[in-house]
Amino acid sequence: MGSQATHLSDVKVKAAKPKEKDYILTDGNGLQMRVRSNGSRLWNFNYIHPVTKKRVNMGLGTFPEVSLALARKRTVEARELVALGLDPKEKRDAERNAKKAATEHTFENISSAWFELKKDSVTQAYAEDIWRSLTLHIFPDLGSTPISTISAPQVINLLRPLETKGSLETVKRLTQRLNEIMTYGVNSGLIHANPLSGIRSVFKKPKKKNMAALPPDELKELMVAIANASIKRTTRCLIEWQLHTMTRPAEAATACWADIDFEKRIWTIPAERMKKRRIHIVPLTDQALALLGAIKPYSGHREYVFPADRNPRTHCNSQTANMALKRMGFEGRLVSHGMRSMASTILNEHGWDPELIEVALAHVDKDEVRSAYNRADYIERRRPMMAWWSDHIQEAATGNLSMSAIKENRDRKVVSIR
Repeated sequence: MGSQATHLSDVKVKAAKPKEKDYILTDGNGLQMRVRSNGSRLWNFNYIHPVTKKRVNMGLGTFPEVSLALARKRTVEARELVALGLDPKEKRDAERNAKKAATEHTFENISSAWFELKKDSVTQAYAEDIWRSLTLHIFPDLGSTPISTISAPQVINLLRPLETKGSLETVKRLTQRLNEIMTYGVNSGLIHANPLSGIRSVFKKPKKKNMAALPPDELKELMVAIANASIKRTTRCLIEWQLHTMTRPAEAATACWADIDFEKRIWTIPAERMKKRRIHIVPLTDQALALLGAIKPYSGHREYVFPADRNPRTHCNSQTANMALKRMGFEGRLVSHGMRSMASTILNEHGWDPELIEVALAHVDKDEVRSAYNRADYIERRRPMMAWWSDHIQEAATGNLSMSAIKENRDRKVVSIR
């Protein structure tokens, strides 16, 4: 006949002292106390898994925080689950994860984790736009919501007012960003599927608008307006710099002196400041170098070529040129980004190699290997084209004092620059 199990008592549990090695005290029905050599006393429920039939240890807490009576109560509850064919440890872990999801796996927290990865693949200005849109339109309603409970109808109802207001481009961008965040949640194992995958189709699509750009024959009008505008020297230089280099507004506004190589006559824009996240090298013409000479007395001791007015330690806003063009009367006719389109149109009309024009505009070559291999060659092949473009701009400015022509006008008696 087997010996009857000896149950533990409060006295015996309290009297359990650590030894050189861990040892176990049993109470019966699978309840055990493991006395560790470091002095801690842990309750375990030892049972056979109802499916795998393997021995499993389930922690029930530590003594004295969990008393003998409470440990026995938890053992009875766990045994009842085993009898029903359920694993008590798996059930408890699932409940804990659900509670954790409600407090930690909120939409805003998951969005933050996604954004930490996303911001390294886009420009700083675009990253700021992403987070601002989420903060303004999404987080006030969904920020504290567990990602596992977010549904398509919930998000659609949230975005409907924006659609009604006519902010269709904002709706489009938000649905795209929300989908990326939810897909991140799927890939992180937080949700099983993305419930927002089809929501973009229920909203009106924004009409595609081309960047406002002047026709080629109005370049002279632009140069006259720039020459006569009551704008600051840095703003004027910025507009002309963007025009001569054919760069995007943000790329021009964030130009750094450290990225200019006067000896090689090139401007190397780091990948993190480019839209496509690839280094872009701009061959500098005489006129572009003259612009740098004109602005150097104002910002040569700074980090940025075009510093901000309020805080000269940082760069000017990417919208500075845009706002100046509006004040000059070009609203609806030209945006600063549109100067790239104007350059492209004029260069194509005058027979320049379309491939060189695309490279000058920093449009990514689909064949990355080929693009990297030919980069050095493209720089030298682009120089004549860029020189022609700068000469064309200067010719359009004939009779007006262009900042890019200041160097050659220095020895002449001319009116002072604003």
